[in-house]
Amino acid sequence: MPNVEKSYEELLSLLREAALLNSCASVLGWDEQTNLPPAGSQHRAEQLGLLAGLTHERATSPRIGELLSELEQCGSLGDVDSPMAVNVREARHAYDRSTKLPRALVEELSQTTALAQHAWVSARKKSDFAEFLPWFEKVVSLKRQQADAIGYNGGVPYDALLDEFEPGASSIEIAAAFRPLRDELVKLVTAIKGSSRQPDANLLRRRFPIEAQKKFAEEAARKIGFDFDAGRLDIAAHPFCSGLGPGDCRLTTRYNEQHFPGAFLGTMHEAGHGMYEQGVSKAAFGSPMGETVSLGIHESQSRLWENFVGRSRPFWQHFFGLAQRAFADSLSDVTFDAWYAAINDVRPSFIRVEADEVTYNLHIMLRFELEQPLISGDLKPADVPQAWNESFTRYFGITPPDAARGCLQDIHWSAGLIGYFPTYSLGNMYAAQFFVAAQRDLGDLSVPFTNGNFQPLLDWLRTNIHRRGKQLRANRLVQAITGQPLSHQPLVDHLHRKFDELYGLT
Repeated sequence: MPNVEKSYEELLSLLREAALLNSCASVLGWDEQTNLPPAGSQHRAEQLGLLAGLTHERATSPRIGELLSELEQCGSLGDVDSPMAVNVREARHAYDRSTKLPRALVEELSQTTALAQHAWVSARKKSDFAEFLPWFEKVVSLKRQQADAIGYNGGVPYDALLDEFEPGASSIEIAAAFRPLRDELVKLVTAIKGSSRQPDANLLRRRFPIEAQKKFAEEAARKIGFDFDAGRLDIAAHPFCSGLGPGDCRLTTRYNEQHFPGAFLGTMHEAGHGMYEQGVSKAAFGSPMGETVSLGIHESQSRLWENFVGRSRPFWQHFFGLAQRAFADSLSDVTFDAWYAAINDVRPSFIRVEADEVTYNLHIMLRFELEQPLISGDLKPADVPQAWNESFTRYFGITPPDAARGCLQDIHWSAGLIGYFPTYSLGNMYAAQFFVAAQRDLGDLSVPFTNGNFQPLLDWLRTNIHRRGKQLRANRLVQAITGQPLSHQPLVDHLHRKFDELYGLT
């Protein structure tokens, strides 16, 4: 009869070793995007490939499989949602998935995506899809191999990739959730277009010196709760957050002197990710109880702080005076109402990360619809620019003038993150439901926000989401917190409350 406690401690130790190796690769990945000289890309790809192989070897050790089997058979793991039961359940899910992948494929995918990301940066600068295409074809081919190796139910290869980011989700379920949201968004966008009340979005394109933007964005991130003693903010071609381990969370953004929201709201977004990473249990690092639930839940945190806080009236009632002092040359003649309306300007635009709250999800649905045939083989990588532009014109009524503002704008495909995009819209829906639940429990948050007090919301998120680790899968978590399953309706209600007033639609 195995010693349960001893087996469990050995399992946690092995999981932690794999997590430590993975965090080493994450440091190199962060450095690759922020500091690496272009000439070092090949060497970095080899480093990352080796680390990916070593991590895979540790994570798929037969000993982990033996320990999982022992613990699963012992019948004394406690309640289904107890830390031990959760760690065994989620470790089994990850182990079964990982053991289906050959180490050679894992290493090749890591090396290829490291080089592909450098190729993407160059191609995006020149808006040259042909330069990126050979790398794109390699990445897609490898992701198809990954999907085949993992396997999938229902004959949908895309679901094998989706499961990496949103465990248990299927493309059919996501399409069903997106459909009513899309219909509501199209109606709202049409109504907003027809309104005679339009914000002066040019206010956001005045000159905002980069150093002042950096200082202002960092102050806002610190104020909402991001701990800069355990994190930092840097510049990258595409904004991201890397939780490297306990006490080390890296945010990045990009600045444009003539576009204030890009860096500011981007920093709020990444700080939301960062506060989630900073909120998980440090003691449980390496185990599922010390990890975030899913990318959809992760995105709920970033989108909640970006949109429900960072674009809200109470937030700017606190921060607008500070912004006027920080950017005196650009904002001294701007009224609060004009600024608030501009920050919430709604209009079709080419760049996803700069999109408004209303049109943002249409950007995601477009990518979701392209990724599925890309993995099934029904859409060739070479045909993506045309397919992208046709879908974009259908969704937004405008056509990207070049690849940089079209299919080359996101880093995700070069990084092999196919299946990631749907989590953004899932995150928006989760965020709306969580914000309703937070106000149900805490009362109206507009007063503390106006006073610059964001701690009650952060504490609520820490208790209900962050510290729970992977105790509950996303669908169970939203049900437990809100009393409702995933629904598009709270997001639609939020958008109507805000934009019906702003655009005089009531």
